[in-house]
Amino acid sequence: MATLLSAEQETNPWLAAEARFDEAAERLNLDDGMRKVLRSPTKEITVHIPVQLDDGRIEIFTGYRVQHSIARGPGKGGIRFGPDVTLDEVRALASWMTWKCAVVNIPFGGAKGGVICDPNLLSDGELERVTRRYTAEIIEFLGPERDVPAPDVNTNDRVMAWIMDTYSMHVRHTVTAVVTGKPLDLGGSRGRTEATGRGCMIVTLKALKKLALEPAATRVVIQGFGNVGGMAARLMARAGFRIVCIVEYDGAIYNPNGLDITALMEHRKETGSVRDFPGGENMDRHEALFLPCEVLLPAATENVVTSANADRLRCRILCEGANGPTTPLADEILRDKKIFVIPDILANAGGVTVSYFEWVQDRQGFFWNEDLVNTRLEEIMVNSFDAVVSYAEKHGVNNRTAAYMLALDRVAFAIKLRGIYA
Repeated sequence: MATLLSAEQETNPWLAAEARFDEAAERLNLDDGMRKVLRSPTKEITVHIPVQLDDGRIEIFTGYRVQHSIARGPGKGGIRFGPDVTLDEVRALASWMTWKCAVVNIPFGGAKGGVICDPNLLSDGELERVTRRYTAEIIEFLGPERDVPAPDVNTNDRVMAWIMDTYSMHVRHTVTAVVTGKPLDLGGSRGRTEATGRGCMIVTLKALKKLALEPAATRVVIQGFGNVGGMAARLMARAGFRIVCIVEYDGAIYNPNGLDITALMEHRKETGSVRDFPGGENMDRHEALFLPCEVLLPAATENVVTSANADRLRCRILCEGANGPTTPLADEILRDKKIFVIPDILANAGGVTVSYFEWVQDRQGFFWNEDLVNTRLEEIMVNSFDAVVSYAEKHGVNNRTAAYMLALDRVAFAIKLRGIYA
């Protein structure tokens, strides 16, 4: 039975994931048994880890790792640190990873992890101790053929190095393939840093072609100027797009003729903010989302486009660089407005695709140059975009529903081939 969300429930990420799952499952006519298998996480691990802080106090941190599905391969998904991490959020993100890996047809299942902490309040030593103890607590569930973490919100290549080292010390030999998003010198892949932003650019170019638009005539508003938004901005500007606005947590900077992204990055590095950039004008970060543009690219947080503001969007293409930036109730409004949505499980899959490449390279012990990484990324993103749009047109549904249907179909097919172990 489909999940019907109220306005009060629409920002709950797990309920949003269920609602989209239910719609796709209904359209695929999946039987009740298969729905139960696909809906339920395989494992949900909660750990409470004691860590000694620099001042000698002992603090308890709560961590999660959810493995949603391992039907098509090892679990794959990031680990995030934040004071607002919840089990519902991690559940939803793990399920999205299952569908994301299936959409781009790479041999991974879905997983996600998180630790409730504020990295800004922890020293480097405290952060390392939190990371290593969390890794040690879930270590029996990790491994190149079990579950392969990656960076996420407030984690990076240094955190992945700590996880890899902790795992390797426990198994008594170096295992580079246990995580992805590592430093290059520890088995990381070239092109990984830019991968999510590059993937967003690739699918946006495909959408422009479908709508008979040219990059030079395309105004882009990007929310978020971190790894995803910043890389997308830089690569899209280089490809000829006009980046008219960058929206950050503390404000937005706007120039209708296009921002100098390289100069803006330098300004943000020097001042800590995009505000007061000489090459643009400050504006309200909420109002910036409603600027007239061809492409709106939310690349920051969840629940940015909701039923309360979706009717004010003035873009032609919504490319979801973040996970879950649009709520299910907002989807209905976007459909009525005929906005071409490139859903998150397709749009931001460039990151997990190059993570897959990193895993392959680590297991081979043979590393690719950046041109090869980018060529293979483009091939997968282009094929996946075409598959989703074709599925949407064939079944008369929007792109998001098509992406979920395609993903569910692939995972369900794998489960049917394997059978249910009893």
